[in-house]
Amino acid sequence: MSKKILIIDDDPQIREVVRIGLEQAGFATLTAGDGAAGLALVGSARPDLVVLDIGLPEMDGLEVCRRLRGQTQVPVLFLSARDEELDRVLGFEMGADDYVTKPFSPRELVARVKAILKRVNGAADTGGQLSHGELQLDTAQHLCLFRGTPVALTASEMALLAHLIRHPAQVSARPALTDAMYGTNSQVSDRTVDSHLRNLRRKLAEAGCADAVETVHGIGVRMGSCRG
Repeated sequence: MSKKILIIDDDPQIREVVRIGLEQAGFATLTAGDGAAGLALVGSARPDLVVLDIGLPEMDGLEVCRRLRGQTQVPVLFLSARDEELDRVLGFEMGADDYVTKPFSPRELVARVKAILKRVNGAADTGGQLSHGELQLDTAQHLCLFRGTPVALTASEMALLAHLIRHPAQVSARPALTDAMYGTNSQVSDRTVDSHLRNLRRKLAEAGCADAVETVHGIGVRMGSCRG
């Protein structure tokens, strides 16, 4: 079955451009013109991914994403006319998997959607359970546990953590982390990778696992002891 993508944007022209691009790539689409309608569709239609405009009226995209993360880990790709680092950081902290600025290339947006879904589907296909110290990861079930307590991760954070656990003694530089999350030959900025890594560390620290990721200055990062 075709993957189902929900497009939430108040601009009908942008909705149409995104819809046509995704449908030409073989995806099924749903559209909503505001945050409330989009949240309702997430609950009833259960899309595989949400393309979400930040600059929505009444309830902006950041608030929509916050509410989404209270009920589901469906991947979210933000669209925004703002390209400031603070806006990107806020988007990722709210739980976005990727961030595309307007004006954008429909081809690039479709490629980003495919990359996110590949991470999600790839994790399900490989299956199996991973563990390191007190940390457990089930990529097939999209489940992360620290001492039995669930830690809610986005698809990008899950892919990043799985890569680190699979290579616990290896120091991974940004290019390896980018490939783990987005695949090879992707055009992703260092700021994006750093945002995902920062969010992963914060979430694990809040769960009591502040020693999950170690920085090797000038080289990259590797798994810590994960003993809490």
